[in-house]
Amino acid sequence: MAIQRPKISILGAGATGATTAHWCAAKELGDIVLFDIVEGMPQGKALDLLEAGPVEGFDVEVRGTNDLADTRGSDLVIITAGQPRKPGMSRADLLSANYRIIRDLVERCLPLSPEAYFLVLTNPVDVLTYVVKKVTGLPRNRVLGQAGVLDSTRYRTFLARALGVSVRDVHALVLGGHGDQMVPLVSYANVNGIPVSALLSREEIERIVERTRKGGGEIVELLKTGSAFYAPGAALAEMADAILKDRKRVLAATTYLEGEYGFSDLCLGVPVVLGGGGIERVIELSLDEADRDALRVSADEVRAQIAELPERL
Repeated sequence: MAIQRPKISILGAGATGATTAHWCAAKELGDIVLFDIVEGMPQGKALDLLEAGPVEGFDVEVRGTNDLADTRGSDLVIITAGQPRKPGMSRADLLSANYRIIRDLVERCLPLSPEAYFLVLTNPVDVLTYVVKKVTGLPRNRVLGQAGVLDSTRYRTFLARALGVSVRDVHALVLGGHGDQMVPLVSYANVNGIPVSALLSREEIERIVERTRKGGGEIVELLKTGSAFYAPGAALAEMADAILKDRKRVLAATTYLEGEYGFSDLCLGVPVVLGGGGIERVIELSLDEADRDALRVSADEVRAQIAELPERL
């Protein structure tokens, strides 16, 4: 009896979508469908990646398509599609454009894969994760956004470099929305149990916290055109791995809150247990007053963006 591999559909074959496919294939997480509306582009990228299999030793199918019907029966749908922010485009313009793209995709995709988990990357990710949750009507364990893993890995990278230690030994979490008001937690950051506050000065930690908050913008400024895709793709693959292999990982994920941390009816980055059941549990950390206040500011920013949606959900 043949054992069927999980099916992963990635909606959007741009730099982030294609890189996510790369990481997922390298980890042999499942067969991959790369969807995009640009004719030939997802097919070409998928074939190129498939032909890397003999070199890297992965045995998964990778196919590109312009037909959403090819995503039928997906176990996991990863959403990277959307417009980048262009010169002269306001945040509200970007939100309106990506809202319509994402709403259309999930409304067409859900009937094809009614048992799928939906993982959102498209920005503004907190708001668009909320949109997917509301439009699909799915339970919150099956709809999540990727920002916390990315922001946390940037935080861990900067801490490791400042300390001169392996990134494997640095543990840290970033909560809140994916924006300048995110909350890198200092009190929970450690190097194999040693608090970073015992290893770095307050000034050094504050510089790292600020750099983490502006991490995406730093890359955009350096690239001139486009935004980050290696780390976001790797972060998506880590979350996919946790779900498809039932890892029970403790990761920060954009999650629909139902009273946790004092918030309801919005999506915000918080630590969760991520496994075969998707978001299996939200972990409520004890926060000091400064972190609670910072998380409240971040939540208010997300609520303000939700209020800018072109339609009431």
